Amino acid sequence: MTVLDTAFPKLKLKNKLLLPIVQGGMGVGISAHGLAGNVARLGAVGTISSVDLRRHHPDLMARTDKTRDKALINEVNLIALDREIRAAHAIAEGNGVIAVNVMRAVAEYAAYVRQSCESGADAIVVGAGLPMDLPELTSEFPDVALIPILSDARGISLILKKWMRRKRLPDAIVIENPQYAAGHLGAAGLDSVNDPHFAFSVVLEETLQLFKQLGLESENIPLITAGGIHSPQQVGELFALGASAVQLGTPFAVSEEGDAHINFKKVLTQARPEDIVTFMSCAGLPARAVKTQWLSNYLDKEAKLQGKAGPKECTVGFDCLHQCGLRDGIAKAGQFCIDTQLGFALQGDVKRGLFFRGSEKLPFGSEIRPVRELIDYLLNGVMPAAATA
Repeated sequence: MTVLDTAFPKLKLKNKLLLPIVQGGMGVGISAHGLAGNVARLGAVGTISSVDLRRHHPDLMARTDKTRDKALINEVNLIALDREIRAAHAIAEGNGVIAVNVMRAVAEYAAYVRQSCESGADAIVVGAGLPMDLPELTSEFPDVALIPILSDARGISLILKKWMRRKRLPDAIVIENPQYAAGHLGAAGLDSVNDPHFAFSVVLEETLQLFKQLGLESENIPLITAGGIHSPQQVGELFALGASAVQLGTPFAVSEEGDAHINFKKVLTQARPEDIVTFMSCAGLPARAVKTQWLSNYLDKEAKLQGKAGPKECTVGFDCLHQCGLRDGIAKAGQFCIDTQLGFALQGDVKRGLFFRGSEKLPFGSEIRPVRELIDYLLNGVMPAAATA
């Protein structure tokens, strides 16, 4: 398989020139080695989500079956992360970049970052919180690209000023618009998800101005826009506004190479606009997903569950989040086990799964197509004959 090309300027990340396409990191297990490796093989950025990757490894699941031993679960998840990174590189055959997405909100954030670097990840991408300490955590791995995910210029300013004091700059910045993105969203609450100050045009302009103020114009830090992107026209418009690349999650999740069960892909591709809802996750962040049977039932009971919220033991002994609405009794946050529900989605359990999805239409409608066709369409406008966008 040959790498793709495009007339758009290449994305420069460390010493590599790449297609200006980034595949977003999607957990639990939605973006693992299969998806990330195949995206990178084409010359783009493939991303593994670090969360609970043992679910892709039957031997590791057998070791932790029904256990509440947090240390053992953490140990096997690091083994799984190492396997996934190495397997993705094998598929990529030296092309593109293999990144690992680590949520700042997870308890094992630092361990995941270190393991990713030790296992050969080309880049670390961090969202769901401000990764102020990422330069320190990766100081022994100067060749690993560091990419924070932020939603507004204020967050970008905080990271830049903090990292500059550590004599480090981001190698790229993902600007994610919570109005359109899937999964956990970079807004303070549900009432601010659609705030106009998150618009790409606003954040790109403010960030470029911030670079001027901080004397960083010559650094040429790439800005990667994420959230709701589904057409080559949008890609062109974002480049004209100052973006260096685009990141997509849901369109890659439903690709042939996506690591989730076929039922997962069908739920996302067949969702109508009215089926997609925004709610509070147990991570204390707004989140966007398809209103399937489990989510509908949960939302019907949400107010009652929040009214009874109180501290309790982690239902699976995993304690995956720094702060969990269910475990810690935080009434304003979600009252469910996110790892369990996302695990059901990965397995294709339509009744019990939580299916994160972006708000916008998909490039190929309800069709499940190869990542090569997706990238070729977004960057070159080549629509496969059978696809109906």
